[in-house]
This record gives sequence, C-alpha cells and structure tokens, in this order.
Amino acid sequence: MDLEIVAIGNELLLGFTVDTNGAELGRALAAIGVRVTRRTTVGDDPSSIRAAVDEALRRTRLVLTTGGLGPTRDDVSKKVIAELYGWSFRFHDDIWERLVERFRRMGREPAPANRGQAEVPEGAVVLNNRWGTAPGLWFEGTPGIVIMLPGVPGEMRKLLEHEVAPRLAARAGGAVVLSKELRTSSIPESTLATRLADLEDELAPLSLAYLPGVRGVDLRLTAWNLPVDEARNLLERTAARLRAVVGDVVYGEDGVDLAAVLVSRLRERNMTLSLGESCTGGLVGARVTAIAGSSAVFQGGAVCYSNDAKTALLGVSADLIASVGAVSPEVALALARGARERFGTGAAIGVTGIAGPDGGSEDKPVGTVCFAWLLGHQEQEARYVFPGNREEVRERAAQYALHRLLRMAETD
Repeated sequence: MDLEIVAIGNELLLGFTVDTNGAELGRALAAIGVRVTRRTTVGDDPSSIRAAVDEALRRTRLVLTTGGLGPTRDDVSKKVIAELYGWSFRFHDDIWERLVERFRRMGREPAPANRGQAEVPEGAVVLNNRWGTAPGLWFEGTPGIVIMLPGVPGEMRKLLEHEVAPRLAARAGGAVVLSKELRTSSIPESTLATRLADLEDELAPLSLAYLPGVRGVDLRLTAWNLPVDEARNLLERTAARLRAVVGDVVYGEDGVDLAAVLVSRLRERNMTLSLGESCTGGLVGARVTAIAGSSAVFQGGAVCYSNDAKTALLGVSADLIASVGAVSPEVALALARGARERFGTGAAIGVTGIAGPDGGSEDKPVGTVCFAWLLGHQEQEARYVFPGNREEVRERAAQYALHRLLRMAETD
C-alpha cells in the first residue's frame, strides 16, 4: 500500500520549524506495511494545498496531511480538502463541548476562532484528538482517501498510533517494512564497508544502509514486504551475523545512547565514574547525567579549561604541563588520576585537546585530542585527530571517550 505525505505550513518552508513529523510517519507507516512514496511541503496557501493533494491522490489515492487544522486564519487545509470532495460543513456540538471542557480544565475559555475546529465536512470521519484541540479527519470518497492530522508533533503521533495506524494496518495486507539498527563508534564508514563487503552479497531479501554521523555510523538493516514474524526473525539473525563480523565497535541497537550503555555496564560492576575534562567543557559529563539513574554511577567531574585550573582542581603538575604541553596523553592521564583521587571512583576519564578553529600547530593540529581511561588497575592513553569544526570535534571526542571506557568495561 502506497501513501504520499503533504506537510502544510509556511513555517516549514521558511525553515523556522523542522518537519520531524515526516520522519516519524515514515517509520511508523512502514512498520504496518504502508510505503511512503513521496513527501511534499507546501505553504498555507489554498491553491498550493489543493494542487499538492489533488496530484498526490491521482498517483496513490491515499494521502496523509499534517498541519493546517488550527483555529487561526491561515489554517485553511480542511476547507480546501472538503472542496475536493464536494462536501459542505456541519457544526458538531460534541466536539465543541469537549473543547470547552478542555479549556475549562486549563482555567481558560475558548476564543471565538476555536469554534471553527468543531466544524467538520459532512462526509468526513472525526479522529478524536484527546491530546489537543484540533480533531483529525478521515476523508474517503471518489477522489480516494485523505487523512488529515494536526501538525503539533505530540498530537500527530498520538492520533497516528491510536486512530490512523489501526485503520491502515487492517487494509495493508499483513506485509510490513521493518528495520533494525546496529550502532557503532570509533570506526570509519569506509572501514565498516570493507569488513562487510562479502556479507552484503548474502543479505537478500534484506537491505543494508550506512548512516554516518558525528557520533558514529549506524548500520540499518531493512526487511521489505514480509510477514511481520518472518521480518523480525530475519532481522535478528542477520544482525547477529553483522555483530560477529564488525566486533566490539557495535555498542547497541535501535537508537540506544552510548552513555546509557556505559552507565549500565558500570552499574553492573558496582563501579563509579569521575571525569576530568578540558576541551570537551563538560560535554562528557552532560552525556552521562542525561541518563536516568546515572547518579548510581557518576560521582562528579571537573571542567579544567585553563592550565591553572588543571593544577588547582585536579592536581596536575604545572611542571608536567610546561614540559609536555596541556594537550598530551600525560596531562590527560594526570586529569583522570586527579579526578579519581578527588571523587574516590573506580573509573575515570581525562580529556584534553584543541577543538579549534585556532590554536593548532604542526605537531598538534586542530582536532588533536588526548585521552586517558582508568578502570580498576587498568590505565590506557590515546591521541587522536578528529575532523570537523569545533562543535564536531568536541562531540566526537566525547563519544570516543565514552566508547573506549565501555570497551574496557566489557573486556576486563
């Protein structure tokens, strides 16, 4: 079953709002056997909306729109779609009563403009929006099917899950498109592709996509148009084969955060963590503390940006800094040791580097970052030169710091 998406809103065209709904819809619809064949974005202009929906209906006879269902003057989409079907509007007292009650619970009264949200084309099915003010609408007639959902992401997702997906799944025939991702770190995309070259020839009927980003490369396996149980089993078996080939650069699956995996491993080992950060400016600590339950593991850290701070806060020798430079494995190790001593932890990370855009030299170019990791009696150091701008260098450094400690925790 093929479907086209039409996203409506001037804010989307101007770039002030990013269309996260399109990505969410693509994933959710594929999982019930509905293939999104095209996504179109138009502004709050009746003629543009009408043309986009009319053309999409001619291609697939199944269209889903987002946006344009609010109470303001630029929310004209349902009027335009009603014209395509030749339907007039009828005021729904039950919708209005729910709106009034919703506003009452918030200590407010609906504005006169909100009454328009209770006006529904006579042939449309109302998709009850229990999470907002604008109901979704399901049009079905001679032109085809148009499903209209609010543009507010939270409302759109709930309506999709509870009102739209069950209806479409019943018509899709049982075949689905499912994906599974393996998350990797500390390995270039080209190296991954080389390792997996022989296996890729054996993946049919699955496909494999490489999704590189600042934090690493995700490997996405996709099963196309298979029964759901067959798709899931095939994805699990193939993911295990990929893991066996690429090894410990895989740290998790399906959107899991590396910091969450590390916190879990350290917690299993009853081990605590501290940090001594320079160029990352607390980014490693922010990644860790973003994880619920990290307080059982993370004791604290120090952001020692200046040389004086390195000495005063974590006891890094000024003579050491003068002799080898602040960006060196030796100073990274001193930061880690200082953090472990100050916070009394079993594991520690030290990071110091040159994020740029200035400050590099021939021996230590911009992007040079030095690390140290302590885990029990283990001590490891590394020096790495990361590509990218200042933000990317810092992000890559934080990811590498977390991943290397995870590998130590899993192999010790």
